[in-house]
Amino acid sequence: MPVAARSTLALVAQTAGVSVSTASRALRGLGEMSAETRARVLRTAEGLGYPAAGRRLGRPRRSASLSIDLVLGSYHDPYTEEVTAGARTAATALGYDLVLTAERDDPDDDWPVRVRARGTAGVILGVIVPTSTQLAVMRAAGIPVVLLDPPSERLPELPSVRTTDRAGGAAAARHLVERGARRFIVIGGTPSYRYGRARVDGFTTALAEALPGAPVVHTSAQWGAADARRACAGALAELDGDGPIGLFACSDEMAAGAYRAIAAAGLSVPRDVLVVGFDDVRAARWLHPPLTTIRQPIREMAAAAVHALASTAAGTPPPSTPVELPTELIVRGSTRLDRGD
Repeated sequence: MPVAARSTLALVAQTAGVSVSTASRALRGLGEMSAETRARVLRTAEGLGYPAAGRRLGRPRRSASLSIDLVLGSYHDPYTEEVTAGARTAATALGYDLVLTAERDDPDDDWPVRVRARGTAGVILGVIVPTSTQLAVMRAAGIPVVLLDPPSERLPELPSVRTTDRAGGAAAARHLVERGARRFIVIGGTPSYRYGRARVDGFTTALAEALPGAPVVHTSAQWGAADARRACAGALAELDGDGPIGLFACSDEMAAGAYRAIAAAGLSVPRDVLVVGFDDVRAARWLHPPLTTIRQPIREMAAAAVHALASTAAGTPPPSTPVELPTELIVRGSTRLDRGD
């Protein structure tokens, strides 16, 4: 039985009839469990040729079965910080080390070669869709891949984890209408990105149902605050009519940029402009007023991707349809006209 191909911690756990975390603790000589359970795990690991079999004390050496790679284009923004935290917690609980791998700017980046060379139980691609060449390297090496919040549907055969973007956009529209908005600005992200389109589509459809014929200015920004400030300034100048303005930004960072444009125009949040963002990163609470937003469960999504990868590494077929975790409307001061806090 080829060790690299078959002997994973998840397989040991499955064969021994215990959880992955229990198997990990048994192999490390940690935790409280019966002597019979610990002995069964050790016998199973030895029989499967698991590299850590018999190493009851200390941390197991790194091998293809003990690490998961998280590939991201950036590690220095609020979204990816949440992804990393969620993936690390889940991986640790399952007995894996999390390896952070940076995607370089080159579209033909060799991250698959680097991952293959050091060995891994699998790869999570955060907001990345691999090229056909990159995916071929992973498939040839037998390394499973899970997409986390993919920006396109180009590879529907790969398992993926995402949130209910369209439903989140719809919830934002209904909330703004309920709070009295009668004119609207929508700041979308990169037009080609799946999740940005879904959020805008959900908002637009729900708004048309709730308030047919309402004036709407659509604009877009590159997900950052500075570009969103520019986009919002132009939209405010373009918007016709009277009455309270409802603004939906497809990320919290873009909502922060909109705050600056609103202030520069001599307006205030929420008296003149009601604002809803998307993500619910920590900084949303620090804006003044605190930002009403659509929470996507970023940490939980990352954890779900880790669990899907661990199950696939254990031989369980991956889910045939995308795993979707629900969004949630979080109401704060940016839409509270009665409080303005």
